[in-house]
Amino acid sequence: MSPHSDPTVQPVPASVVEQVDAADTTLSNPHRAVLSLGANLGNRLETLQGAVDALEDTPGLRVKAVSPVYETEPWGVEPGSQPAYFNAVVVVKTTLPPASLLERAQAVEEAFHRVRDERWGARTLDVDIVAYADVVSDDPALTLPHPRAHERAFVLAPWYDVEPEARLTGHGPVADLLDDLTREGVTPRADLELRLPE
Repeated sequence: MSPHSDPTVQPVPASVVEQVDAADTTLSNPHRAVLSLGANLGNRLETLQGAVDALEDTPGLRVKAVSPVYETEPWGVEPGSQPAYFNAVVVVKTTLPPASLLERAQAVEEAFHRVRDERWGARTLDVDIVAYADVVSDDPALTLPHPRAHERAFVLAPWYDVEPEARLTGHGPVADLLDDLTREGVTPRADLELRLPE
């Protein structure tokens, strides 16, 4: 018997749909924001997926796009002294103001920092706000757009993959910024995939 012919499955009443829509604040004047995810300890892919899912579970936020995964050699450390990073970018629509989005990003980081095995150290996940609408801010707590995003291939490459026409406010098209950078040490992992939340 197909689920459509099951008499016990009733359509959701229109009044309930309206209540759900009214409660979903993401439907009124959301802003677009771009977040960068990075993980280099523990199960890196699982951590990134968990971060995507946690963002989607945030009231006032909907994940609209998830980039391919890139593997990136850590910067500024002895080669081989740390595992490589997995990096990705997510594009979200949100009604949260930038400061609240930052709080949520930090809360998601904290949720994944609790790795109990000491040898992993404390940090397993970074969640950075790359851009929030066209906001430009010099606030030391949250500089927008991210002050180093324009020189990071591990941010720009996955962002370009999901939004080839994207522009970084104050710096120009992401495609042009990427052309000026080396992609050495930033490798697409076609064998890995993050799921967009249902």
